Amino acid sequence: MDPNSIRGRFELAFAGEPADWPVYAVYDWFVKNRPVDWPSLFARGLGQIAHVDLVRVERPHLEIVERREDAGGRTRRTTRWITDRGELEESFVGEWQQEYLVKTPGDYLVLRRAFEDTRYAATEEFFRQSEAELGDGGITVGALGWAPLRRSPLLQVQVDFAGPERFALDLVDETPELMGLLELLTDLTLAKLREAVRTPARFIKLWENLAVETLGPPNYRRWLVPLYRKIIDILGAAGKRLLVHYDGKLRAIAPDIAALDFDIDSLTPPPEGDMTVAEARAAWPEKFLWLHPPLGWFREPRPALLERIRQMVRDAGPRRFCLMISEDVPSNWQEQVPAVLEALEAMRSPRNEATSSQA
Repeated sequence: MDPNSIRGRFELAFAGEPADWPVYAVYDWFVKNRPVDWPSLFARGLGQIAHVDLVRVERPHLEIVERREDAGGRTRRTTRWITDRGELEESFVGEWQQEYLVKTPGDYLVLRRAFEDTRYAATEEFFRQSEAELGDGGITVGALGWAPLRRSPLLQVQVDFAGPERFALDLVDETPELMGLLELLTDLTLAKLREAVRTPARFIKLWENLAVETLGPPNYRRWLVPLYRKIIDILGAAGKRLLVHYDGKLRAIAPDIAALDFDIDSLTPPPEGDMTVAEARAAWPEKFLWLHPPLGWFREPRPALLERIRQMVRDAGPRRFCLMISEDVPSNWQEQVPAVLEALEAMRSPRNEATSSQA
């Protein structure tokens, strides 16, 4: 493996070596869904972070029917979840959810039926295909699928099934229908992960999208911390690492995060987040930080952007970090993304340059 390739530099960073030439990589979702000249950016040194399903799923009590229609130039997608105990419906316009499955507490019972008797089976097919396609141009991260469950159960219900308002009311009341659903989904999440660790993937991600300001630190400690510990035990026993997609405010739970042996994906400084990279590194000195430069930085003049990037690298370094495009692609990507790549390459040490010339 070329130590100066994207994959080689990732591997050095994962091993704890100093990041003399930090990796900058983009989620594969954007490569597939944004009209950008990706080949030109890859030729300049941008890497990819691919995500693949690690399990196949069978849900014997659920049928999903989808309908698409034009909505003023955008696509409206309506999805019906059909079970023998009722139906639920959700809708999206473009990428944004407009209607949630759960409208009343009784809908949790329909969701519970949808997931009852779910069976999982590990698969290596998608991981090996992705690795072959990427070559040295990136790495593949394992995921639990875009269809539920891809988050921890509490956040899956809050973000995808009920929405924050309905969920908050039912959680504070400890609505029995919700509690029963969470219990089932927790068991299924652990079962899914026990299958996922049978694959070659070394990193497994939960797409948490945690908003602690709406969930609250007490609920984080009550519901998420114990589950994370169980997940970490399953992954650790198989030599895997857990990544949690936390792109928001984390200061209120920073000590709790410090006590959990996972790495943070899409860590974003202010204004989206509320911790600078220097504060994050001080709070979590051994975690791998997958850093997302805020999109607002890219609207600044080039010298200001590059100074922010260099400061981010200094604050995160010298080891166990990378930079990423994980929330969206900067609108002025033609100028600013290459500028960032050039600035990162300019940080290469003489040792790295000598290695490159020998290769």
